Amino acid sequence: SWWIGDLGEPPAIRVTGGGVITAPAKAGHVRDEEGVKKDNDLEKGGTEKEQKGEMKVCKIRKPPKVAPGKARWHAPTKAILKPMVRAIEEFQMIQDGDRVLVCLSGGKDSLSMLHSLRQYQFIARKKGVVFTLGAVTVDPMTPTYNPAPLIPYMEELRVEYLFERQGILAKAEETAEQISSICSYCSRMKRGRIYAAARRQGYNVVAMGQHLDDLSESFFMSVFHNGLLRTMKAHYTVTEQDLRVIRPLIYVRERDLRSFAESRALPVIAENCPACFEEPKERHRVKQLLAQQELLFPRLANSLQRAMKPLYSKDRVGMESRPGMDYPRGDQPSSGELIVNGDSDDEMFPQGC
Repeated sequence: SWWIGDLGEPPAIRVTGGGVITAPAKAGHVRDEEGVKKDNDLEKGGTEKEQKGEMKVCKIRKPPKVAPGKARWHAPTKAILKPMVRAIEEFQMIQDGDRVLVCLSGGKDSLSMLHSLRQYQFIARKKGVVFTLGAVTVDPMTPTYNPAPLIPYMEELRVEYLFERQGILAKAEETAEQISSICSYCSRMKRGRIYAAARRQGYNVVAMGQHLDDLSESFFMSVFHNGLLRTMKAHYTVTEQDLRVIRPLIYVRERDLRSFAESRALPVIAENCPACFEEPKERHRVKQLLAQQELLFPRLANSLQRAMKPLYSKDRVGMESRPGMDYPRGDQPSSGELIVNGDSDDEMFPQGC
């Protein structure tokens, strides 16, 4: 079936601004205005076809019919679930008793990851691993990005949801002379707000939605601009040692996530920041370069995955950024160069957080 069953009592929706929790919902099932309980159900589809004069019943899996305003859980395709489970188990991302907070931007990657991790809860439970799933969104309060529609969507899915509001862009414009890259500044501010929300609500794992294409693009951007062999990490512990950051989709292709989000009509929210000019332009250039090379080398993604493994397998932050560690004496990059990945893996150009 495409639908996923219930895993227990749904938690409350928490909308926060300035670190203040407001209007927590009561425990129990979420109900609509008419008081009708919203439960997930199983739906089966079938058809009959005639073969050699005989009528045979053939069970088929129909794409879900998404009613307007009605949110449902969707099981991911095998192209997403299989590599995701492989990454989670290979890097021991999720352990028994973990409280996992999904960074939800409203993009195709983060929404697909949320549905995929929900399905993984069933797989993990059979192996004796039980974990809690929640989500967080940081609203930078820009006129071109409005993630507010995610609030009723998450309420219908009955997932604990932390909605953080902070005027990041306005603050960046006030101190523009002191900021070398607005993208890096916004990414750091978002990451700080996410970490604060996770600590406040007792989450110990933060899940990011970067996929294999993101890691490959970041790898080449780091090589081109910084002269460093570096990319995002699959699983690491932050400097304070109280949170772990995981990227369950590191083996998943972007095209599979896009196909899943479109076929399931997930409520994707476009993020068009007016301040982000340099990074998207550069990342798009690298994306085009890799797409052209993949036409010549169809197994390019698999080759890059194996080549980058020593880089994304690092489990500590700041390993690449210590003075003199990666550079011969006198070859450190100047302060004016484009830094693709910061000391704590926090200045990586924002993707799906």
